[in-house]
Amino acid sequence: MFHETQLNLEKDGWRCSVHTGSGRIWSRHGKLLTRAFSDVADVTRQLPDCVLDGELLAVTDDGAISFGRLQTRAGRGPKPGADFSVHLVAFDVLAVGERTDCRPRPYGERRAALLELLEGGPPQIRPVLATRDIEEALGGVGALGGVEGVVSKPDRPYAAGRTASGWLKWRKRHTLDVAVLGVTGTTPATQALILGLPLTRGALRAVGVSLPLPTALRHRLAGLLRPQGGGARSELPGTVGGLPGSPPISYLPVRPEVVVEIEADQAAPTEWHRFRHRPRVVRVREDLAVDELPVTS
Repeated sequence: MFHETQLNLEKDGWRCSVHTGSGRIWSRHGKLLTRAFSDVADVTRQLPDCVLDGELLAVTDDGAISFGRLQTRAGRGPKPGADFSVHLVAFDVLAVGERTDCRPRPYGERRAALLELLEGGPPQIRPVLATRDIEEALGGVGALGGVEGVVSKPDRPYAAGRTASGWLKWRKRHTLDVAVLGVTGTTPATQALILGLPLTRGALRAVGVSLPLPTALRHRLAGLLRPQGGGARSELPGTVGGLPGSPPISYLPVRPEVVVEIEADQAAPTEWHRFRHRPRVVRVREDLAVDELPVTS
């Protein structure tokens, strides 16, 4: 099977669609991003008229990929003197000109057309790194800057959504121990944990919101967590569990005395001292105390 499958190295950016002829950029949900990324939009006009599926990346002056810096562009656009530039990594070509719909073609043909379109083009727009070698692809995760996973793409026509296209995504996962600071969610099925880690000065910082808890784990924690502050609800900034501009998170604070093991796609909180994606709670660590957790800076 894998000799017919391309393995794409996925980096940490914003998925988008681009029409080079008009220089317009949309998010995966259809929001127009042209103003926020006007510098990229201008560069795309140097390419032949086509529609690309790709990802926007913020690359710092020292070559690192920063999702946090990319988020600062939302609703603001390029800022003079910024220490990063935005690039477009193209995954696929969906159309060429006004008459050629590339989506019914198999992926191998679309990949060849994409490489031809981008050859000799501006350096800010490059094709996604791809290989058919599994070991090479998996070795690139973590070893190459900003690579967060691998997406396998069979030689099929393009369809909206990973499932419809037969795409499979693999991400490297990390396990670590964190404190439970509270519980959020309006129903048992949506209950999740507010996760915390100790700061240098000894206080606990909220670093993320978990995925909803499995039933057995939810019942186990119910007997261990004790409300704090008389049971009054509190709020955290939306950035703790989502993107900038997300609504505040209402939660019930609990005494910070329970440690859980989580599985995350980051070895530690990074941008804004939080986990970008919601971690999965694996188990309760009754053998660990909160004051045994490693201190974060």
